[in-house]
Amino acid sequence: MIVPLASIGGARAGLALLLCSTMPAGALAQSPSQISTVPSGNASSTVTRAAKAPFPDEGPTAAKAPEGAVGGMGDINLYPKRVVIDDRNRVASVGIYNKTGNTGDYDITIADMVMTSDGRLVEPASIHNGDPALGRLKGAGDMVRWSPHRFTLPGNESQMVRIMARVSPDLPPGEYRTHFSTIAVPPGDDGLTIDEATNGKPAASGIGVKIIPRFGISIPVIIRVGDTTLNAGLKDLSVSAAPTGERLIHITITRSGTRSSFGDITFTAPGAPKPIALIRGVGVYTEVDQRMITVAVDPAVDARFTASGTHLTATYVDDDFAPGQTLAKQDFVIP
Repeated sequence: MIVPLASIGGARAGLALLLCSTMPAGALAQSPSQISTVPSGNASSTVTRAAKAPFPDEGPTAAKAPEGAVGGMGDINLYPKRVVIDDRNRVASVGIYNKTGNTGDYDITIADMVMTSDGRLVEPASIHNGDPALGRLKGAGDMVRWSPHRFTLPGNESQMVRIMARVSPDLPPGEYRTHFSTIAVPPGDDGLTIDEATNGKPAASGIGVKIIPRFGISIPVIIRVGDTTLNAGLKDLSVSAAPTGERLIHITITRSGTRSSFGDITFTAPGAPKPIALIRGVGVYTEVDQRMITVAVDPAVDARFTASGTHLTATYVDDDFAPGQTLAKQDFVIP
C-alpha cells in the first residue's frame, strides 16, 4: 500500500488522503484495478518472526536496502515486506532505508485497516456499520508499541524501528492485524498554515495555498495468538482483453479459517515453456472470505495459450506460514 499524504501550508495543517494499491512485495493487498505481472520487489520470501533484521540496532548507519525490501512512490524502502509476530516472540524489527542522497524526516504510525472483497485496504471509518468485513476485523493497533516514532535519516542510510506486541493472556486465539506506515515529513517553509491564516496572522505577500505531497509506504503487522487454521481455494477464472490489447486473467481467491493467506499465484498451460502469468505477494485477510484479482498475461506468450477452450492450471503457493507449500491448485478451461 502506497500512502500519499498532502499537507497544505506546511506540516502543521495536514489533509490526509489514503490510497491503497498493490505494493511490490505485497506489503498489503493489491487493488483490483492494479494489473500485475512480476513486481521486481517481490522476490524475497522473508517474513520477520523475531527481532532480527539486516539493519543496525541503534541509530542510522550506512546500508543498502536488502533484497526483498518494499519500495513505494517516495524515497524510502522498508524491510521486511510484512511482519508476523507469534507466541514464540512478541518483538520484531522494521528497517527503513533512505534511498536518496538527501536527508529526510520520517514519521512512524500504526493504524488498523479493513480489506474489501476487491482487495482494497481502507480505513475502518470509511466502512458503513452494516458491512460484515468491519465486524470481522481484528485490529491490533492497541496492542503494538514502537520506537522511535519520528527520526531524521541522512541519505543512503538506514534506521531500525523496534516493534513490541502486548497481548492480553485472555485474548482468544486467532490472527490480529494492524499496519505500520513510514511517512516522509515535508520540510517547513515561511508560508502560512491554514490555522495561522484563519486566526488572522498577516502574510508578508498575501495568503496563498501550497500543496506539499507526503509520500510513504505501509506494511502489515500480523499478530497470531495460539493455533490458527487456513483453507484457501481458487475459482471463477476468466480471460479478457484490455483496450490496449493486453490479455488479462481474472480469478477469485477464497479463504476460510482463522489465518490470512499470502503467497504467489502462477498460471501454466500445457505446452507452454514457462508460466503464462505470475503475480506475487497476494494476500487475503481474515475479514473477507474471498478476493478478486486481475493478472496480466506475459506479452511474449503465444495467443493460443489463452484462447477459448485452453486448459490452464492456477497454483497459489504460500509465502508466509509455510513458505513453498501449495495453498490451492485448480485446473480451469478458459470459457
